[in-house]
Amino acid sequence: MKLSRLSRRSLLATGGAAVVAAAAAQPAVAAPAEEPAVTPDEALRRLLRGNHRFVTGHGRHPHQSLDDLHRLAAGQHPFAVTVGCADSRVAPEVLFDQGLGDLFDNRVAGNIVDDLLLGSVEFAVEEFHSPLIIVLGHERCGAITATIDAIRSGGTAPGHIGTIVEALRPIVAPVLEQPGDPVDNGVRANVRAQVRGLVERSPIIAERVHQGALRVVGGRYDLDTGHVTLVD
Repeated sequence: MKLSRLSRRSLLATGGAAVVAAAAAQPAVAAPAEEPAVTPDEALRRLLRGNHRFVTGHGRHPHQSLDDLHRLAAGQHPFAVTVGCADSRVAPEVLFDQGLGDLFDNRVAGNIVDDLLLGSVEFAVEEFHSPLIIVLGHERCGAITATIDAIRSGGTAPGHIGTIVEALRPIVAPVLEQPGDPVDNGVRANVRAQVRGLVERSPIIAERVHQGALRVVGGRYDLDTGHVTLVD
């Protein structure tokens, strides 16, 4: 899947000409606070270090200036791809203490990997060779809660919310009777299912995982503490 120069420009540099022109007048900027991640394990460590800074109140808030925007106008090299929930409390750059150009974010309610989102993830893997994909669920997920309510009541969700519920139903239903909190069980089951689906449904992703150039992991974000823990 080698993208043409034209398609790359249209996807990555919309409106970039004006920004690049402004960048020409800017002085050189300092090097990033951290060296670019090279391996999947290094990329994961970089994310978890950033989350630790966020939790402990020592965030660096890197790469968030206008100079950084100008530097990135000509191209991007994100070291990780995130598949997260659209929840307003779960912003990857904040909770991982990253900045512009670091993460290729994909966010939708319930962090569901449908065909459109899978294409977006594949684009990042193919075009930028990002070495890490993290599927990030979170505590008290509203999409999981809505799915549980629909299953237990026998009802349906209004409008297109029903599409989300129906996508999550076969994942959530089997874990409803497990011990523990049903929403949290559903969140973990969904993260595992989306991680598995990324590899099983995408030859592009599977090939890079097989080569050791890419790792796909799942995580759970705790809304109360800010911690991100890996979901096995």
